[in-house]
Amino acid sequence: MTDKDDLTDLQESVSDARPTEPQSVDPEPQALALHVQRSADALLRLGASDPGLAGVLARLTEAVAVEAARTARFSRALARALADVSPPAPPGDRRPRASRRTRGVIDPFTVFAEAGEDGLRSRLGGLDLEQLRDIVAEHGMDHDRLAMKWKDSHRVIDRIVERVEARTAKGSAFRGVRRGPTRSDGPPTTSGTPAAQPE
Repeated sequence: MTDKDDLTDLQESVSDARPTEPQSVDPEPQALALHVQRSADALLRLGASDPGLAGVLARLTEAVAVEAARTARFSRALARALADVSPPAPPGDRRPRASRRTRGVIDPFTVFAEAGEDGLRSRLGGLDLEQLRDIVAEHGMDHDRLAMKWKDSHRVIDRIVERVEARTAKGSAFRGVRRGPTRSDGPPTTSGTPAAQPE
């Protein structure tokens, strides 16, 4: 089939597809007629430069429409496949990610080092649930993804204290305790043994 034949077939298909003037004032048939008209015009414009492709698209559209009108199951499957299909938003239109939580109003590790567990619990007890969650988020204390969902402030406080104690103990195990000089009977030598005392 030549391009001329394709163009002739396309024009015939488009002519058959062109809607007649809608008799109803219902906006839905009018909108459908407008879409069909635009599709037909677009195919004709494409046919002027690429009759083969335009013919394929016209036959494909016709075959799909005929089958959807004939078979309810195919029509439903087609509707599901095309539902909510939208192109991805361009990079500039992407919604910004939700901002991070604010920093905690206190540093639990500093409070624990200065006032111990009781002092830490006392300071935490004066904070509301969202302030406690800020501390949990800032210091990565929600390892099991549960603490940020808790509604009970006391549970969140227990989690904070638990993690502070655990990390402090772990840190202490790796920090060597600097010892002062050992007592000896004389100044140390390079070998580390006491120097001999004069007679």
